[in-house]
Amino acid sequence: MAKGGFRGGGFGGGGGGMNMNMLKQAQKMQADMMKMQAEMEEKTYTAKAGGGAVTAVVNGKHEIISLQIEPEAVDPEDVEMLCDMIVAAVNEAMRTADATMGESMSKLTGGLNLGF
Repeated sequence: MAKGGFRGGGFGGGGGGMNMNMLKQAQKMQADMMKMQAEMEEKTYTAKAGGGAVTAVVNGKHEIISLQIEPEAVDPEDVEMLCDMIVAAVNEAMRTADATMGESMSKLTGGLNLGF
């Protein structure tokens, strides 16, 4: 081997600028993702069940913002049906929130699977 060792253009050579550029891009993506997540958490998502008898509104933090029950949905003889409609409306609103947030994150990350 010649004196002076290896002098290739590896990470110590011209590749450093590329790594810094990638780091800056990753940092920008992270900042954009955090901003988008905060925005998505503030949005509301609505779903109805029982033909519109029950309406649930949730936010991106998975908190129920409001729950509206039409008077005709309240049947003292069938409380179980009302409970089922409430659960269905809330679950659908949560799924809508998750799907919307997932689509937005996917657009931002270019389809990278980052576990969000």
